Amino acid sequence: MMIRIRSTTHFRAALLLRKSLTVRKNGRPDSQYLKFRWKPDACALPRFDGTDMLRRLKGKKILFVGDSLSLNQWQSLTCMLHSAVPKTNYTLTRKGNLSTFSLPEYEVSVMISRNAFLVDLVKTKTGGSTVLKLDSIENGNAWKGYDMLIFNTWHWWLHKGSKQPWDYIVSGGKVLKDMDRLAAFREGLTTWSKWVDSNVDAKTTQVFFQGISPSHYNGKEWNKTDSATCSGQTRPISGSTYPGGSPPAKTVVNQVLAKMSSPVTLLDITLLSQLRKDGHPSLYGFGGKMGNDCSHWCLSGVPDTWNELLYATLVTTDQRS
Repeated sequence: MMIRIRSTTHFRAALLLRKSLTVRKNGRPDSQYLKFRWKPDACALPRFDGTDMLRRLKGKKILFVGDSLSLNQWQSLTCMLHSAVPKTNYTLTRKGNLSTFSLPEYEVSVMISRNAFLVDLVKTKTGGSTVLKLDSIENGNAWKGYDMLIFNTWHWWLHKGSKQPWDYIVSGGKVLKDMDRLAAFREGLTTWSKWVDSNVDAKTTQVFFQGISPSHYNGKEWNKTDSATCSGQTRPISGSTYPGGSPPAKTVVNQVLAKMSSPVTLLDITLLSQLRKDGHPSLYGFGGKMGNDCSHWCLSGVPDTWNELLYATLVTTDQRS
């Protein structure tokens, strides 16, 4: 359920954030979306303590691997950590698809590798076609040697037309022009799960999966008209259930994780995010009133809660050990 609080805003260095997500600066007139906090029914989340989290992560390298929703969470976490120690020097660099936020005093590096599918997306040597290879994950070599891995994928699996980044899919050794996207997602995620089982040592590396982040483009999902979107929404959905139900991709994630031999912690963000139809940039993304983004999330906002779950997991894990 959601409870009202004074504010969840973090005082942040502006250069840490994408302009498309800082909606207040882009003209969003309301601020109520900043004043709600997720409260589980059966337990109490520890209050996020950035200084304590840095102490727990001292000397470690954390890598987010995923799409723009991973970027959402990475940006949120870097800002939450920076706001906890605002006078501490930090570095922010980008090389290719890898962005790195470091706090040298705490010997902590938080990185993100942009990778929309986790499995390999490659260009053919002849013809220049782009192929999504559901059974290949050679890019995983770049994920080795980290203390914590936080994976995510789903957002791009449904894209078609001009937004589809591939020309062909390789599935079961066959080259296809297209296939059922949920089935493709399951196959790709299974390939990722086998990579984790074979390549990650649970004694040295914690693995998380971000979970499925929902969008709000269809008002029927929250008992409004199908033309309703996140645009103009200023309050969360009341209660602890989402009228539209759970997305099928969440079931796939749960089933794939259940078959893994390596421990992977699921950050179960789906329901708490489904209730936040008010939390998207909507019309107030980059450049002001252009487009209607009901997929990504405002910062400050919902991804801060995802990181509160991450922090809570670290606290409870340390308490058990």
